[in-house]
Amino acid sequence: LPDMTDKLKEAFRGKYGQMPQFFACAPGRVNLIGEHIDYCGYAVLPMAIEQNILAAVSVSDSKTIQLANTEPKYKDFTVSADGIFIDRENPQWHYFFLCGVRGIQEHLSLSSLAGMCCMVDGTIPASSGLSSSSALVCCAGLVTMEANQKHLSKVTLAETCAKCERYIGTEGGGMDQSISFLAEEGTAKLIEFNPLRATDVRLPDGAVFVIANCCVEMNKAASSHFNMRVVECRIATKMLAKARGLDWSHLLKLGDLQKELQVSLEQMLELVEEVLHPEPYSRDEICKTLGISTEQLCEDILSANTQHATDFKLYQRARHVYSEAAHVLQFKAACDSSPANAVAQLGDLMNRSHASCRDLYECSCPELDQLVDICLQAGAVGSRLTGAGWGGCTVSMVPGERLDSFLQTVREHYYVPDARRSALEKQSLFVTRPGRGAAIFIEG
Repeated sequence: LPDMTDKLKEAFRGKYGQMPQFFACAPGRVNLIGEHIDYCGYAVLPMAIEQNILAAVSVSDSKTIQLANTEPKYKDFTVSADGIFIDRENPQWHYFFLCGVRGIQEHLSLSSLAGMCCMVDGTIPASSGLSSSSALVCCAGLVTMEANQKHLSKVTLAETCAKCERYIGTEGGGMDQSISFLAEEGTAKLIEFNPLRATDVRLPDGAVFVIANCCVEMNKAASSHFNMRVVECRIATKMLAKARGLDWSHLLKLGDLQKELQVSLEQMLELVEEVLHPEPYSRDEICKTLGISTEQLCEDILSANTQHATDFKLYQRARHVYSEAAHVLQFKAACDSSPANAVAQLGDLMNRSHASCRDLYECSCPELDQLVDICLQAGAVGSRLTGAGWGGCTVSMVPGERLDSFLQTVREHYYVPDARRSALEKQSLFVTRPGRGAAIFIEG
């Protein structure tokens, strides 16, 4: 990181008239397979990437937290260390940082926080599905821990930072924060939850992963798309549990329901086919089936930004989750056993994953679908959206010998014909390999 820290050090000195005492770094991530299932309790398979969020910090007696960004469009922000407020109606960059600060403060029960001067830099494209916002939260968590002279394990940091993103209204599942802290160079990770654990997954030789940004931005905290899917999965859990005569009131996740029933993923898919209908469910039908009032639905099940929802696609969302959970396990098994056709197997799983995201979970967009098609035509054995979707990036698995022609074809067919995309191409199309996790660097 020497080039980035040198540049950031100078920007910090220009802003605050002093040198930073330490740096904190948190990487972005690319999820290879397992989309929208972490918040349902299922394992995912991401890897950290070299693109990251970096913060330079000095501790002060000012009782304020001063935030600045090397990117001029992100405005400076100062807040009292004793009066942190996060405006979930206005998801600006500094509120994501403050999520990390507040999460660590609450976890450690710190009555007062050290004052800080912070300057943030980053190489993760914003709203690209590569976890720039979660990396910012993780970086802020690290900064707060160090500035207040505390020590937490990486697992605890990951769990704490996963929870505190809810301050800004995102009901995620913890994948982004977990890989940001637990990543190791040279390996992807199977991330499992409750308890949180990470297992190395060796990717096959002879293939590389290429990230391509479709150049449509999607801010999941500023939209109800993401939380709507969380809510639909929650309702599907309760409807399936009710059909099996379980106490559905305490069940929130499709994964918890499978554990309660002690059956396989294949049997859960059969249950979905048996119980849920493909037509959207109305509020009335849900309330009637569960025996609850509309007020109870709104207060106990819907989130703040899904109160307006009238139709719920329960069958499609549950089908995606259970089939995608199986894709993750099949992907890891193929990596572990390394059959002769491993690359083809993994590519097929990535393609099936994208089809499920597109058709059942409806979290793709026309540009992502077009880019996936171009990547497959250009020589990828597998290509899929990565991250929340509705914009952002694809990840493609490309045999090494096809890499140069692949990059050239994608460039010519997706980026060159569009002036805006062409201008963004250098930061939008790149080969990646597993990067390392978040870290603190003491200056001097």
